[in-house]
Formats: sequence, C-alpha cells, structure tokens
Amino acid sequence: MKKNRWLIALSAIAIHLSIGGAYAYSVYKIPITTEMGWSATNVTVAFTIMMGLAGFAAALFGKLVEKMGPRKSAMIAALLFGAGQAGSGLAIELDSVVLYWLTYGLLSGLGMGIGYIAPVSTLVKWFPDRRGLATGMAVLGFGSGALITAPVAANLMEGVGISNTYFILGISYFVLMILGALYIAPPVKGYMPEGMKKATEAGTKVVKQDLAQMTAKEAVKTRQFWMLWAMHLVNVTAGIMMISVASPMAQEIVGLSVAGAAAMVGVMGLFNGGGRLIWAAISDYIGRPNIFVIFFTIQVITFAVLPFTTNVLLFQAFIFLVVSCYGGGFSNLPAYASDLFGTKQLGVIHGYLLTTWSLGGIFGPIIVNSVKSMYGSYIPVFYLFTALIAISLLISLLLRADVNKKKKLMEQKKKETVGDLSTTTL
Repeated sequence: MKKNRWLIALSAIAIHLSIGGAYAYSVYKIPITTEMGWSATNVTVAFTIMMGLAGFAAALFGKLVEKMGPRKSAMIAALLFGAGQAGSGLAIELDSVVLYWLTYGLLSGLGMGIGYIAPVSTLVKWFPDRRGLATGMAVLGFGSGALITAPVAANLMEGVGISNTYFILGISYFVLMILGALYIAPPVKGYMPEGMKKATEAGTKVVKQDLAQMTAKEAVKTRQFWMLWAMHLVNVTAGIMMISVASPMAQEIVGLSVAGAAAMVGVMGLFNGGGRLIWAAISDYIGRPNIFVIFFTIQVITFAVLPFTTNVLLFQAFIFLVVSCYGGGFSNLPAYASDLFGTKQLGVIHGYLLTTWSLGGIFGPIIVNSVKSMYGSYIPVFYLFTALIAISLLISLLLRADVNKKKKLMEQKKKETVGDLSTTTL
C-alpha cells in the first residue's frame, strides 16, 4: 500500500499525543492524596520514576527500535504505556503505592521512552525537505498531550472517580497509539517527495547532504555528538527548572497573584508546544546550527535581565521565551543529529542524546530548590544559569563553525570530483 507522508506524520502525532498525556500528572496529585491518604511525596515519586526512565529507556532501547522498525516498536510502547496508565487505576483500587510506582512510574516510563523515539527517525526519512517541520509536528503532539489530558482527566475524576479515569485513559491511549503504529512505516531508501524530486531534476533545488552517515558507535566518538549533548542538557535543565518553579517564582519576585500564576502556567504550556513546531519549522530555512545559537542568545540575555525585572508582564514574557526555547530544543535535536550523523542509526543516536532529558529533569529541580534553600531567594538561580547558558552559547558557536567547515570541505571535494570527471571525459 502506498503511504501518504502526511498521514505518517498524523500517526506520529497520535503516538506522541498519547505519551505526552503523562505530563498531566499534577491533576491527579491532590485527588489521590485527599482520597487515598498517600503523601504528596509518594505520588510525586511515580512521576519522577517515569521521567527518569523515559530518557534512559530511549537510550537503552534505541538499537532495538532500529532493529524492529517503527511499527513493532510503537506497538510495544502502546502496550507498556497503556498498561502503565490503566494499571495505575488498579493500584488505586488496591490502595498500593508500590504498584502505583511500578505502573505509572516504571511501565509508563518505558512506554514513553520507546514511544518517543519510535516515530521520529521514520518521520525524518519521510520529510528530507522539511526535517525540522517533521520532528516539530511529532514533538508538538508530545508537548500538547498534557493540555488535552489535564481537563479531560479532571472532569472524568469528578464523574467516575480516580481509578476509572485511569482505566478509561489507559485504554484510550492504547487504542490511539495502536492506530498510529498500524500505519507508520519507513519509506523506501532514497525516498524524495515528488515536488522535491522534480525541483532537483530541474536544477532549481539542491538536495542538502548530511555531513556524514554514521552508526551510533561512530557518532558517540565524535566531539560534535558531545557538544550537541552538552548544549541540550543545559537547555533542558534551564527549561525544566523554570517550569518546576514558575508559579512560586513569579509570585515571590514580581508579586503575581495565585490566579495570575496559574494562568501563566497554562500559557507556558502553549509556548512549550508552539515553540516545538515554530522553532523547528524556522530551522528548515536558517539551519539547525543557527537555531541553537539563537536559543542560547535569547536565554543568556533573559537570565541576565530577569533579576532586575520588576514589571509583571515583562517577567512573564521572559519566562515564555525560555519555555519556547526548551520546547524548540526537543524538536530540533533529532533534525540536528540527522544533519550531523545521517539517518543510518538516527533512532539510536537520538536515544543517546535523550539521556539529557532524564538528567535535566533531575538537575533542574535540584539546582533551583537547593539555591532557594541556601539563599532564601530565586535570584541567585538566574546568575547561575546565565553562566551555564553563556558556556552553551560558546559551544553552539563552535559547533556551528565545525558544521560550516565540514560543508566547505564537502563542497570542495565535490568540485574536485566533478573536475576529475570532466578531465576523464576529455
């Protein structure tokens, strides 16, 4: 059956939309602690396990995903994630915190990690002309999952209770992910969409070549891999730090009301999701190296200015900018990796890079809470992140210089090859 690449993208969005629903865990927190008498810490531990596992699962199972292909991988992700969410309902029924950790935490985390990388490398191959847009669409789905799940889960809990809410959502996620998995498939080798093929043949479009075609083992031995890894770690840590304390931070520093802070958190979700698509789409025109330079330029200015910002609207605007860069980092990461290392083992390479997701989820909240406890203020956090982001800006500039140098060498070799062929023909 001939596949439509836009339906492939829709399948990827269905998978990512489902696993992104796990980000809505905060809506369960108060109902569970109130009804079950579990401590807030015990409920949060499940989320911490899930987020910690997701990034490392992406790295651990990357090779397996490449070997099995996107369809089987997505089906396994659907089974794990659906069972994890529905199993949480059983944990509530049995009043078992440990089972809740094993289901919402362990099973959902494994399903999320595998489900996250399964469609992305496939999408990149279907959209050689718009890699940024392709990964942006999928990751937008992930970022938007919580926006849809949160109100649905809240209404369901009021109507049918906590355990039934988990059962209903678990089954819904499973069905949605299976539907996406059944259609998703890689294109034939060397695939190009018709418009791109015609433009290339007519000479009106030049196909951008990847700088290399590497295996994951080869990629991790390059300095470019570790430069990209370090940049993304700082971007994720800064973003998660901001997301984790945005409400109390805004209330303390600029006197935002509780209701105003809650509204700000909702808008942050829009910037997180929108940033994933918009920054990724822009990168197709200006290039991934430039996008990361822009991310860190925006953030180094933002974090340097935040300690002196007293205007409520301006303070919120700065936070939205940081969150949009956080989301944009996730959508541009696989596209940048494919530019640098090719698509041969992109799923594995992307998985290795996503260890930054787990580490950033650990470091971000720890750093901000430790600094707040030590100094009694959030202000020193801004100075610390200004320094970290300045280092990342330097790395992004060095990586961009590396990319430009490699491009020039490739163009030079291409000219020499054409010259040799012309001489041979003569």
